[in-house]
Amino acid sequence: MRYGETFDPETVTDDQREYALHRAINGLREDDPVHSASTPLLGWQKPVLWGLLAIVIAFGVWRPMQTAVVLIGLCTLAYLLTLGDRVLIFKRGLASRPIVISDEAARAIADADLPSYTILVPAYNEPEVVADLIGAMDALEYPRDKLQVLLLLEADDQVTIDAAEACGESDVITILLVPPAEPRTKPKACNYGLHFATGDIVTIFDAEDLPEPLQLRRVVTAFRQLPDNVACVQAKLVYHNGHQNLLTAWFTAEYALWFGYLLPGMMVSTSPIPLGGTSNHLRRDILRKIGAWDPFNVTEDADLGLRIASHGYRTAVIDSFTLEEANSDAINWVRQRSRWYKGYLQTWLVHIREPLKLYRTLGLRSFIRFTLVLAGTPIIAVLNLLFWFITVLWFLGQPAVVGEVFPVFIYFPALIAMVIGNFTVMYMNMVALREDDRSDLLLAALSVPLFWLMMSVAAAKGCYQMIRQPSFWEKTFHGLAERPEDTTTDEAAAA
Repeated sequence: MRYGETFDPETVTDDQREYALHRAINGLREDDPVHSASTPLLGWQKPVLWGLLAIVIAFGVWRPMQTAVVLIGLCTLAYLLTLGDRVLIFKRGLASRPIVISDEAARAIADADLPSYTILVPAYNEPEVVADLIGAMDALEYPRDKLQVLLLLEADDQVTIDAAEACGESDVITILLVPPAEPRTKPKACNYGLHFATGDIVTIFDAEDLPEPLQLRRVVTAFRQLPDNVACVQAKLVYHNGHQNLLTAWFTAEYALWFGYLLPGMMVSTSPIPLGGTSNHLRRDILRKIGAWDPFNVTEDADLGLRIASHGYRTAVIDSFTLEEANSDAINWVRQRSRWYKGYLQTWLVHIREPLKLYRTLGLRSFIRFTLVLAGTPIIAVLNLLFWFITVLWFLGQPAVVGEVFPVFIYFPALIAMVIGNFTVMYMNMVALREDDRSDLLLAALSVPLFWLMMSVAAAKGCYQMIRQPSFWEKTFHGLAERPEDTTTDEAAAA
């Protein structure tokens, strides 16, 4: 698959801009429409989903109680499978952990032998954080003649453009204006920037990110040590404001578990890895070959991780951190998390279009895990609302209907899922915090059920938007917390 030629941002012509924009929006859906989320349901998906819904409604009218029992039984089975798989992933992640590249090994490669590197920094309506980008990029230990930083700004986002230009000239950062066009998404901007990227390795940082200085060198060293089929190296995302409030503490503990243990567990089991939104370092030749990012998918990172796996490549996780800002505002957090859940559903619907081909590529275990993680995560979060409501009803008055829909052969597995399952999830959080020496997040780990409630609200919103506005990108606002003075914070030390 051809992605297109590389243009010089200093001498680009109007025709080249138009071509780059067209390919940024339409490249994937023109070259590989099956893997594009521009159409939510494709081919057999719509009749099958409508047919299943019709069957459930018909049986619900004909045999309402029996239908409810079957549905609850299926939901309980999904809970148990997801729980068992999550414990297995965590166990493997606990034993393996991310790949460690020492400072000495990272600095051992001579500057002349380092590959060229491109950093894409998409920013939209973020004047409050874009000025800090220069300091973050200047702190990177990488030869400047091999480093290209493209600050991707929408051409009609004048407030951010003014903030960037007010910072003055930079010998590292080039401002690249993306012509305004729908969809207004981060992956569209990255696709446009890729047409101007000259690096052999391409990565993404958000404007507020603080990558540790040796991250690029560690990635280069890791690529040299890893097999040729590794297309991406994902660094850990760590929050620098974990103590701002309880929400940021929950978020920080969640990311510690996800990037420190669950992703490494997926890596060693060769399962597809849903990438993080930033600090994923990709070989440019493979990135172009597989169609780059999907501009219509609102979790382009997770989608790209699955597309890497579906093309037979792998992702590795490295023990290098990037400091980010945890969402400290509940409404802003719900906006962000609902977009993530919607994107997970988008990604699952896209990659399940060719189930037999995906099954042959991934194998049975990874195929099941792909469904449990991407489809199961948002759907189970929504189902939690229903089951919590049923549980409250039971304790309030033990209505007979609750007992009828939970016969013995479902009641006890459901009880195991609720009691042992919830305890197990909390226990995994506690173990992760103990291993990372993060006793300061103990309150967050013990009060995490309140966080689950927020997740369920966000999942319900995301599922609703999946029907109404599948490609709508809800903007997450940054700059709500003070940036750390340097990368020697407690969070960085723990990473």
